[in-house]
Amino acid sequence: MVIKLYNSLRILTLLLSVFISMGFNPRYAGVDNADGTSPVHPIFVSVTELNHNPADKTLEISCKIFTDDFEAVLTKATGSKVDLFNPKDTALTGRQITSYISKHLVITIDGKPAKLELIGFERELDAVWSYFEISQVVSTPRNISVMNDLLYDNFKEQINLMHVTVAGKRKSTKLDHPESNANFSF
Repeated sequence: MVIKLYNSLRILTLLLSVFISMGFNPRYAGVDNADGTSPVHPIFVSVTELNHNPADKTLEISCKIFTDDFEAVLTKATGSKVDLFNPKDTALTGRQITSYISKHLVITIDGKPAKLELIGFERELDAVWSYFEISQVVSTPRNISVMNDLLYDNFKEQINLMHVTVAGKRKSTKLDHPESNANFSF
């Protein structure tokens, strides 16, 4: 089972790398449909990494989401167009990202709900990295539970990959829509 999951994650990571290196986002390729909409890309994936930082007593969270997908979800959630390539108001965009991610990425550490604090966000090719932190993680977590339904509200084909590292041990899982819950024990 572990080997099968590992191989699946390797294949998905490879596919993701290939698609990103191909630059299939129409903003880079200069391709739009006749009606002004963007062509649909063939894979809907997010990657979320959680890393325990014992020196700072924090859990660091990084979410990588395809920009066009994230913009579509944020636009639907806020009722106004969101542009992550050139945000007019970075503070407002940060609040919109935090609001959405906080509702769709819920983390519990050793049975206690945790609050995400936005550190920042940045664009990388066709994706946006959003960085969060959970403070006051005084002891090494033994159990981390995650509800991750990022982008499920827009994409039935959505896959959410998660990597969690605590005390140098890395564990990973893949959540296919509608599956949204994962538990990590260390």
